[in-house]
Amino acid sequence: MSTLDADRLQEFFSPKSVALVGATDKSGWSMSTYNNLLQHGFAGEVHLVNPKTPVVHGVETHRSLTDIPGPVDLAYVMTPIGVVPRILEEGAARGIRNYVILTAGYGEVGGEGVVREQEVADIARRHDLTVLGPNGNGFINAADSITPYGLPIPPPLLGGSVGVVLQSGALASNVLAFAQARNIGISLLVSMGNETAMSVTDVMNALVDSPNTKVIALFLESIRHPEEFADIARRALAAGKPIVALKIGRSVKASRTAQAHTGALVGDDKTVDAAFRQLGVIRVGSLEDLMVTAGMLAETGPLPGNRIGVVTPSGGASEIISDRAEDEGLELPEFAEATTTALRGVLPPFATPNNPLDVTGYVLLDRQLMSKALDVVAADPGVDIIMLLQDMPRATPDFDLAVETYRHTGGVIRSSPKPVVIVGNVLVDVSETGRALREASNYPQIAGGIEHGMTALGHAVRWSETYRRHQAGADTPFSVEIEVPDGLPARTGTWTERHAGGFLAANRIPMVPSRVATSPDEAARLAEEVGFPVVLKAAADDLEHKSDLGGVELGLHDADSVRAAAVRIADSLARSGHDGTTTIVQPMRSGGTELLVGVVRDPSWGLTLAVAMGGIWVEILGDSQLRLLPVSEAEARQAVESLRSVAVLRGARGQTPVDLDELAAVVARIGAIAGALGDELESLEVNPLLVSGDRIEALDALITWRA
Repeated sequence: MSTLDADRLQEFFSPKSVALVGATDKSGWSMSTYNNLLQHGFAGEVHLVNPKTPVVHGVETHRSLTDIPGPVDLAYVMTPIGVVPRILEEGAARGIRNYVILTAGYGEVGGEGVVREQEVADIARRHDLTVLGPNGNGFINAADSITPYGLPIPPPLLGGSVGVVLQSGALASNVLAFAQARNIGISLLVSMGNETAMSVTDVMNALVDSPNTKVIALFLESIRHPEEFADIARRALAAGKPIVALKIGRSVKASRTAQAHTGALVGDDKTVDAAFRQLGVIRVGSLEDLMVTAGMLAETGPLPGNRIGVVTPSGGASEIISDRAEDEGLELPEFAEATTTALRGVLPPFATPNNPLDVTGYVLLDRQLMSKALDVVAADPGVDIIMLLQDMPRATPDFDLAVETYRHTGGVIRSSPKPVVIVGNVLVDVSETGRALREASNYPQIAGGIEHGMTALGHAVRWSETYRRHQAGADTPFSVEIEVPDGLPARTGTWTERHAGGFLAANRIPMVPSRVATSPDEAARLAEEVGFPVVLKAAADDLEHKSDLGGVELGLHDADSVRAAAVRIADSLARSGHDGTTTIVQPMRSGGTELLVGVVRDPSWGLTLAVAMGGIWVEILGDSQLRLLPVSEAEARQAVESLRSVAVLRGARGQTPVDLDELAAVVARIGAIAGALGDELESLEVNPLLVSGDRIEALDALITWRA
């Protein structure tokens, strides 16, 4: 778990006195940090340290940290890089435990900078210091009005319940500006810098425990500690705190495991996607969606379902919402008869009580029409969530009347038996009039724009489903105790079908029956025992892809064809330097659908399960789903049902429907077996896994061990 406990970080982000070390009138960083602390209501003492200039920013300075009378809870360091170690040592000697290092030129520049950064890390470890940065702007504790942050923070600083953690200095200010423009209040914003002694996961861990934070928003360039990240994400999910993440870097890197087809399905970004989905982390594609989604969830918390009742004053907006609802997997059910009857008593005669509901421009005459319609729709038994399309006005001729109208609607929203999500038409800054009106009427948060609002609502509904499933205990991992049959070789190199199949069969994976032959005549005899038609495969231990080398013969219908096939296999493999005299005889299977189920070790996230359309199509179709191990049967089924071609498994075009529960159990068992093999395993693959109706049978297998 995290190396910094939450109590230390609570102390770090709540200093009662701050020393600005290296303060100077020549630096915009220094001026901004000082002004931020003063202008945004920091109640503690601010000390300026400069050994050469007696007055900075109009305030007398101290020559060193040692000269400051009284305690210093946080030192904000802006000195040249060569001075930083001395500052840390001096501060540690007088009991200062907490530091923000703004100074750049460390590991981000390479070379000597890496050495300098290690020096900072060593000092921090030696003296048990909590250090944010270097090369970071600092933090904004809006909940407590504490703002040691190196770029200007324009007022107003809106406190709220969204905790923001960013691996970017410049973008932190942009995110803050957007949040302020849309009235999204933050609890804490942290610009991480180089994460030398404090990591993203450290701050995440503290935010999960923070009573001021309901939602965690992340901008991530990399995930430095995947195991910690996963543990904390699970804690956040259990606590009902959504994590929304913008993770950049979608490039697909080459497979790290050439021995298995599974490796072609697992890339850095695909694995991150799988990890986030499984851990309940909401992945977004833009800074706008990051903050709009976080802001919406901070307002609503978990949502009860995906059936949306929409109330809007615009027919055009209704059409946009209908299209976007389909994109997001949200249902717009027809209203119940009682609802339509009640709506006819509320709406003007020219309005139609459909969902989405266009109450028409009559809202200009009846200022409470929207709230009346909302009240009726909220009572509909087929609706889980109400979406209200409404903006704060940019100007109003009668402010007091507007306050009365919005206060009334806000009261209806708060008393609604169903959650109400309010979305504006377009993504624009909230005007000063709108900001004042919201404050005066105590109106709830409005998500910015139909496009981003619908994206956020889709994310919120899907996260809520994950949260409910987790709360119900449906994610309990499938586990097994493996059995190791006699006669298996050492766990090195690659186990091809002969040994991998025997091992999996012993562990209750349904493998096609196999017999081993050491000559053409024996192969023919075994084929007669198995029953024609048969498949003949080379059994050499060093063959990962037999068919590429002529090591597989299909559809053999008599003993003579088996003998001839055995000779051809031996000759083909001899030409490529392999021994093909030992073969495997199996009954020929036909029909059904081929899947691939494999596990490969990702260097960051560990063992990763892949489910895909199998056989020769695995790389061509690219229809795959990934999950981190361990998985539950429910997660395995969800992976299968998330395949684009799942309709084939459900019986499309006359196919026999597959027993998806039984298939999920086999997939989960394969994952559990791989997990039980532990650190020795590099990859395990069943390809193909033939499925048809209630028949599930593995036709080939491969296990690769780590060097």
